[in-house]
Amino acid sequence: MIAFDLQCSKGHTFEGWFDDGATYAEQLQKGLITCPVCSDPDISKIPSTFAIKSSPKPMPPQAGAQATRLPEAAKLEHQIRQFVETNFDDVGCDFAKEALKIHYGVTKERNIRGVSTEAEEEALRTEGVPFIKFPSAKKSEE
Repeated sequence: MIAFDLQCSKGHTFEGWFDDGATYAEQLQKGLITCPVCSDPDISKIPSTFAIKSSPKPMPPQAGAQATRLPEAAKLEHQIRQFVETNFDDVGCDFAKEALKIHYGVTKERNIRGVSTEAEEEALRTEGVPFIKFPSAKKSEE
């Protein structure tokens, strides 16, 4: 499955899911894709910010800047970790299985966290399941 960001001639944007690019082209040619807001059949693909990858730019060295950023970064990391631990259900090793159930509407939609193998992550990508991978780190002492 592949997701495209689409836009009608009136400016409404929406997302379309297709088996592949050829399926999108075929459905567009047959007039099977219309805007869900206004039913306009004049549809085009638009760039997706999710798919755009820019090359990292090296940061200029700044005296003392690293020492200033480290406490701020550690504080931000702690806040993110705290938020995820508080607001996401820990499904452990069943992450991929639960993500697929949520994606296909088998279980109630909710925020989940857990672990997965590279093979499971590839399966999630293939199925179009969005997820974010964070490096695991030890919890900091408070």
